[in-house]
Amino acid sequence: MEQAQTYKLDLTETDGNGDFSCPQCGTVISPDETTEQTYSILEPKVNGLDLEELVICCKVCKSQIHLTGFSISQELSVE
Repeated sequence: MEQAQTYKLDLTETDGNGDFSCPQCGTVISPDETTEQTYSILEPKVNGLDLEELVICCKVCKSQIHLTGFSISQELSVE
């Protein structure tokens, strides 16, 4: 049985509207998809009120993806 891979992805390095491809299988993961058909949220990591990291699981290949870079996107949305 194949073990799930773990990846780290900095959202500040992605282009566009927040969509990105799973590093393992290429499935497009979108923050607008709310049905959890392509991914599930495993663990949000917060520091005070700031989201520092979000761990998700790709439902196609079962890879765990650690998303970072939220603090910069939160600063941009405040301005």
